[in-house]
Amino acid sequence: MDFLPICKDDLKQRGWEQLDIILVSGDAYVDHPAWAAAILGRFLEKQGYRVGIIAQPDWRSLDDFKQLGKPRLYLGVSGGNLDSMVNHYTADLKKRHEDLYSPGGKAGHRPDRATIVYANRLREAYPGVPIVIGGVEASLRRLAHYDYWSDQLRRSILLDSKADLLVYGMGEYKLLEIARFIENGGEIKKLDHLTGTAYISSTLPQNALELPSYERVKNNLNDFSQSTRLVYQNNNPYCSSSLAQKHGDRWVVVNPPALPLSSKQMDKIYDIPFLRRYHPVYEEAGGIPALKPVQFSILTHRGCFGGCSFCSIGLHQGKVIQSRSIKSLLAEAESFVAHPDFRGSIPDLGAASANMYGMSGIKGGLCEKCQRTSCLYPSVCQNLATDHSESLRLWDRMRRIKGVANIRVASGVRYDLILQDKSGQYLRELCKHHVGGQLKIAPEHVSETVTRLMGKPDRSQYEKFIAAFQKVNQKLNKEQYLIPYFISAHPGSSLRESIELAEFLRDHMQYYPEQVQNFTPTPMTISTSMYYTGINPVNGKQVYVAKSSQERKAQRALLQYRKPANQQLVKETLEKCGRSDLIGTSPRALVKVNTSSDRPQAAAFIKGNNTAKRTRRSKKKQ
Repeated sequence: MDFLPICKDDLKQRGWEQLDIILVSGDAYVDHPAWAAAILGRFLEKQGYRVGIIAQPDWRSLDDFKQLGKPRLYLGVSGGNLDSMVNHYTADLKKRHEDLYSPGGKAGHRPDRATIVYANRLREAYPGVPIVIGGVEASLRRLAHYDYWSDQLRRSILLDSKADLLVYGMGEYKLLEIARFIENGGEIKKLDHLTGTAYISSTLPQNALELPSYERVKNNLNDFSQSTRLVYQNNNPYCSSSLAQKHGDRWVVVNPPALPLSSKQMDKIYDIPFLRRYHPVYEEAGGIPALKPVQFSILTHRGCFGGCSFCSIGLHQGKVIQSRSIKSLLAEAESFVAHPDFRGSIPDLGAASANMYGMSGIKGGLCEKCQRTSCLYPSVCQNLATDHSESLRLWDRMRRIKGVANIRVASGVRYDLILQDKSGQYLRELCKHHVGGQLKIAPEHVSETVTRLMGKPDRSQYEKFIAAFQKVNQKLNKEQYLIPYFISAHPGSSLRESIELAEFLRDHMQYYPEQVQNFTPTPMTISTSMYYTGINPVNGKQVYVAKSSQERKAQRALLQYRKPANQQLVKETLEKCGRSDLIGTSPRALVKVNTSSDRPQAAAFIKGNNTAKRTRRSKKKQ
């Protein structure tokens, strides 16, 4: 089995004079199903098309874009697995020095706004060749959107990229339909009926729902908030309208989302063999770091019905869970045993929320009419089947595979959904067999003011799960920890809410939380709309937003109050908020103050945390 062609020598080796489709990606080429260019390319190859990949081309000239020649059908463009701006900049807008999807993990191999840059260069290189853009970067910028990195409203990426068509969501079957349409003599400009795509029109299509225009949303915060609400109300593939937004004298038209894939369709994608290696051209640079932690991970399903306000998975992949069959998942795991790099461990078996595998609505007809953004918030939908038995069956079969020593569920679970499993069997089996000492969960916050705006369960649900997790592990005689993920400076969070969370961490955390990040407004999410407008698009109410760099730093410092570098800022913030009661020598203090001076100190924490780490390392060795 060979890698997909990336240069002229590869074409000669295969005896090909011309490719049918060329995929251009902001990521290095790794032949693994977690890399978009690889999974799309292999799927199209399986359907009989000749596909090549131009990975991380030098955008400063046309040479790299011309290296595979002119494709017969079309050019597909993606910024990579991550939005290129998220890839390049931290939440504090500082330039990152690493890019795990690039050779040696070094940054600088892709431009800012990669999809736009690549598409425009390809238009120069191959005038008249259809250009299709897709991936997360294009998908979540398909309409007018707030851009955090320029702090302005930008128009649809379709216009700036000059692309012919945009595919949003997961694109395997859409790219196949586009290929067949063009191959049968169709002009891409006339491909305006395909679900899961967006295009430019000179007229407003019949029956399309008109959103406030780009000019209106750019100048009116209420109009932008209303536009966000309409987008989320029309994210059900079964009952949504096409959306149309005017930009100047043209319309950007977004067709309804594509229908969810069946298990059979999912299996056809993932049953394709992959080398699970990066292309040899990257060996000298040190390989591609992003591959190592996921090389033998397995994705069980797509989609998420959690509907968190800050998350784009539901808007990108859809909220309907699309699960692979157990047979397909077993076959993938069994194929690892013969792989020369496999050492017996599957580091992750799951997806965005691992325990959503195999779940669906009880009455499908009700789901097809539903406009709720979340099936779990503000309460679990009565029509949602929360039975975890499909996951249990999968685990049982997986554990029987000879040559597989252990299987972890590392991608995270939705703990409020686990609490719906009254039998408790899922949590027992999870802790007994599939937690390697630490389990990731994402409470995000504990203040009701903030969790309500996030669309997350309240503090009581989190505390209930902590108790259940500890109880199960005590019965199993296992010492295992929860690794919670928290977000600071989310809309609705002021310094007061951050102090509330810091006190919770003081009282409930088993050890220091390292996974804390300031909220990053990414395109098209409800939380980003709140950040930009100060308005909750769901109900039109005003929302407090921390926008100053100083307050955002203070909120994050409060959640990591034990970190020595944060102590002075935490002390100043507590004094500013009138919470000097949390400064001093009492057990409740967030900042310990030396009696001989007013300087905060954290020596006790450093000793305690290092002791905890040494204990965990010692237990692992045993």
